[in-house]
Amino acid sequence: MIPLKPAAWQGESWQWHLSHAISKPADLAAALGVPVASVETGFPLRVPLPYLARIRRGDTSDPLLRQVLPVAEELTQADGWTADPLEEAANRAPPGVLHKYSGRALLVLTGACAINCRYCFRRHFPYEDRQLSGSGRTAALDYLRADSNLTEVILSGGDPLASSDRQLAELSLALDKVPHLRTLRIHTRLPVVVPQRVCADLLDWLSATRLHKVIVLHVNHPNELDESVATAIADLAGTGATLLNQSVLLKGVNDSAAVLAELSERLFDAGVLPYYLHRLDHVQGATHFEPASGATERIMRALRDALPGYLVPRFVTEIPGERAKRVLL
Repeated sequence: MIPLKPAAWQGESWQWHLSHAISKPADLAAALGVPVASVETGFPLRVPLPYLARIRRGDTSDPLLRQVLPVAEELTQADGWTADPLEEAANRAPPGVLHKYSGRALLVLTGACAINCRYCFRRHFPYEDRQLSGSGRTAALDYLRADSNLTEVILSGGDPLASSDRQLAELSLALDKVPHLRTLRIHTRLPVVVPQRVCADLLDWLSATRLHKVIVLHVNHPNELDESVATAIADLAGTGATLLNQSVLLKGVNDSAAVLAELSERLFDAGVLPYYLHRLDHVQGATHFEPASGATERIMRALRDALPGYLVPRFVTEIPGERAKRVLL
């Protein structure tokens, strides 16, 4: 029996939640009372219990369920939808380092995530060859030290916070010693899907770094925000970090100005500024998330009418080879 009620696992650690995430369609169906077909897509199901508890039982159209549910449409082959939509395989930096933009380098710490989002642009990424392994860490740090134009390091994955706090503290200390680095940015969904990840050890090493801290969360729908997430966000803010959010515009999830406006307002209430709204990357397996033709412009126009400018995320896309994200509309 899946322990869906928080009282059953409230005191468990974040590591426990990672190891007890739902990975079988039958278990998902039993927990939510919905028909779930077992579809072999090559990209496994993974849903942690704190996130599962926010999905409405019996509702096959729930926007949170839609983000994690494997469906037959993932097998659709469409022109222009590729396994590597951002052409990251062409990266010439050492394994574990992506250097696409001036002044910033990204470290792929791990392929692990707490949740498998079906629209993920790295769902086909060869993590076994391209993540920051123990033996490759020296080469990666040497690369960062050698380029004095680099001022910001971005921790990514997978989810970088799926790494242990011991590993993250050691890496943070090493980055502290690179004199030209000024900012540490962390892109993570873990504090949202498993708020227990924001533990004392995490807060300790974040508080200790000399670097400016920017934490970019990933929330697509207001229903992903509950009291436990708000508490985790407040604890992260207590380290002195700047908190931003990025979303992806997804059909059947948040392709509505009303939903996005509510998301921006609830994020702001929690102390997070909306940052980016991404156009869906055309990765194989995600065609069913593409918003209807013409919908995006109507949504963004209505969003600008409904919100003050500081709560309107920039609608952006990444074009392989360009030196910055492109702002659309």
